[in-house]
Amino acid sequence: MNIQLSICAIFVFLFSASKQTYFLNKNYIDTINKNAKTWKAGVNFHPETPLKFILGLLGSKGVKVSSTGPFKSHDTLYKSNVSIPIEFDARKRWKNCTTIGTIRDQGNCGSCWAFSTTGAFADRLCIASNSKYNELLSAEQVTSCCYRCGLGCQGGYPIRAWQHFYKHGLVTGGNFNSFQGCQPYTFPPCSVNNSCSGETEKNHKCQKRCYGNKTISYRNDHKYIKEPPYYLDYNYIQQDIMNYGPIEASFEVYDDFLSYKSGVYSVSPYATYLGGHSVKCIGWGVEKNVPYWLMMNSWNSTWGDGGYFKIRRGTNECEVDNSTSAGIPEYYT
Repeated sequence: MNIQLSICAIFVFLFSASKQTYFLNKNYIDTINKNAKTWKAGVNFHPETPLKFILGLLGSKGVKVSSTGPFKSHDTLYKSNVSIPIEFDARKRWKNCTTIGTIRDQGNCGSCWAFSTTGAFADRLCIASNSKYNELLSAEQVTSCCYRCGLGCQGGYPIRAWQHFYKHGLVTGGNFNSFQGCQPYTFPPCSVNNSCSGETEKNHKCQKRCYGNKTISYRNDHKYIKEPPYYLDYNYIQQDIMNYGPIEASFEVYDDFLSYKSGVYSVSPYATYLGGHSVKCIGWGVEKNVPYWLMMNSWNSTWGDGGYFKIRRGTNECEVDNSTSAGIPEYYT
């Protein structure tokens, strides 16, 4: 009887292990490439990466935003007769704003919602200041201090992060171990201490002091958005990016997305839903007659196409067309 139970336990363990890693295996990646028409898959994660870690990266609760808003569809800078270019890349439009092209790493923490919003906020602040202000803002602070945003490393609402910037502001903060800004990110990348294989990082204590560059005044370092944040109507996303800069975008993640390498992503047949994710949208274009959004991920530059990916535009692929948010920065000269 004990032997039978042991065999059963071994079978369950092997099944669970297979279930955890099947979508990262070469055979599954080969299947994706046989079926996907507009993009290519490849190895981004070790095939034995725990499922818990993968799911832990997907922390956005901003997919399929409510039509009750606040939805923004009009702005004094929006022009009804404006010509929307076929291609647009914020990195090229605002070349002096180095924050726009800085790929970051959220580590073993579901803080994608914090990286996408703080990233877009920093970019927009640089643009508003005509590149006089060109610093990263603290993903650490909003992850650890915005209790209303959600559950920190266990996920959050991007719109609530923007609301936090409006009401409480945000300090500067660079990457892990950089000592740049007031509160740099203190959750280590996966490459440090093999953190990918461990438990999801626990939320850090909210600190009201500068521990990175200690010469910075914590009180004076806060930056704000000047009016309540908003969701974007699909028809005005491009105009908002052209006038103000990158935005936050949430979407549904399926297991094939983890292996994205190039091309315009659209979910492949039989892919399994995993969760919601949040990234920074910096532009758009058309590749082989397929319209796309140009996105920046926060899984290091070793993932995807140097940390970037393209996702189909105009068909609400994975709910991305109706799950965007932004805010307008307040800048003092």
